[in-house]
Amino acid sequence: MSTTIVRTPASRCEFGMAWTDITPQVGMYHRMWGAASHDRSTGIHRPLRATVVVMWSLDHSRQTVLVSLDHCLLRAPEMEALLSETCRLTGLSRSELLVTFSHTHSAGYLSRDRTDFPGGELIGPYLDSLPSKIAEAFRAAEANAQPATLTYGSTTCEMGCQRDYFDESRGHFVCGFNPDAAEPLPLNVVRVSVDNDVVATIVNYPCHTTTLAWENTLVSPDYVGALREVVERETHAPCLFLLAPCGDIGPRDGYVGDTSIADRNGRQVGFAALSVIAGMNPAETDHVYQGPVFSGATLGNWRHRRWSSERLASTATAKHAALTVPLPYLPSLPKLAEAEQLHRELIAAEQAARASGLDTEVAILRAKVERQRRLLDRIRPLPQTETYPLPAWGWQWGDAFWIAVEGEPYHFLQSELIRQFPNRPLIAITLANGTNCSYMPIREAYSKPQLYQPEVALLAPGTLETLTDVLGRQLSEWAGEENVR
Repeated sequence: MSTTIVRTPASRCEFGMAWTDITPQVGMYHRMWGAASHDRSTGIHRPLRATVVVMWSLDHSRQTVLVSLDHCLLRAPEMEALLSETCRLTGLSRSELLVTFSHTHSAGYLSRDRTDFPGGELIGPYLDSLPSKIAEAFRAAEANAQPATLTYGSTTCEMGCQRDYFDESRGHFVCGFNPDAAEPLPLNVVRVSVDNDVVATIVNYPCHTTTLAWENTLVSPDYVGALREVVERETHAPCLFLLAPCGDIGPRDGYVGDTSIADRNGRQVGFAALSVIAGMNPAETDHVYQGPVFSGATLGNWRHRRWSSERLASTATAKHAALTVPLPYLPSLPKLAEAEQLHRELIAAEQAARASGLDTEVAILRAKVERQRRLLDRIRPLPQTETYPLPAWGWQWGDAFWIAVEGEPYHFLQSELIRQFPNRPLIAITLANGTNCSYMPIREAYSKPQLYQPEVALLAPGTLETLTDVLGRQLSEWAGEENVR
């Protein structure tokens, strides 16, 4: 049967967005990479942002506040302090607040236990300043919140690529561009409009912000900075970037020190997003077949038709679910005391190599010390229980599903839910309120020799698939309720 109506996927809610500058002082501790030879930042490539989105259901029964920070992540103590102080300053409850990250690896490593490192004395004051800046942006977003229509569109973009690459000559995997598994990745765009004027955009794309790596000494939002610049220049409205599940995805052209490559990557994603916006239907319309027009040929006449009251009501649907998914730990996860002892041994070995002038060995051991230190950061906050209580969230905003999860799941989470719900826009968010669970690879990845993500994973094989099933059931429940109506 021929289709006569093409619906424009949309949500209607009260929406407000605002951002503020959170660029740290030059000279703050910056090292994010084990292979880096510097500690302090030496300059600014592009400024960093804290962006706040306020979303209310039109009946004001539910509020969601989404904060996105241009940082990589925060450890558990710093994350807890940020959430607590932000709630205190804004009056929000924990159930209303979600903090996520653009995941740039060039903003600085924000850990208070790095105080003794060069530039580390600046970390504490910087972290202390973030909640008040977030609260400032929240008040601005709250002040400009108004009934708005969110229109969804999607395309694909090949800037990112699968990054579980097998080094055949050495017989093991590395974390880097894998041309043997290259495929276009989903790029989802949200246009937020009021009376057909664009007031904000959202870009959701699954690719690690790791264009810039150990050679870069500048503070940078990585490709996200140029992405926003491209979109905002055309739309004259603020753009929010949300990182989609990408534990196994990174830039094709990445791990460099050249900031022009980061800008090029960002422009590629930004122009792809603009192509989606350019092709969107007018807000609150569907594309409807009008019938034939007899001309030199018999033409099919399609027009944009304003929504009916029933269609308007359906796009105002607002549902929310906060989930806790119990997931088993990795059986080989080391005990805390064992990990601390190995850390001490590696530090001693690095010091001995430095004293002996063994520069090559010093570089290797320095990276190993950093890797072990980060393992300690990951396992210290874990609850001493049989399973890890992983937090996840789901929303239905009109025609669209939104999900958010802690940690860094493989892209499978998003691709599988897209497969299950092909006719629904899906906005997928990672690193939500922390990353205590670390990476969540697919089951088969655990058997790949020396692959980074399973090496640093804390949860057992199969946990990503379990999480995907739980979220899929929640979304299916909502879809089923609509089918019943």
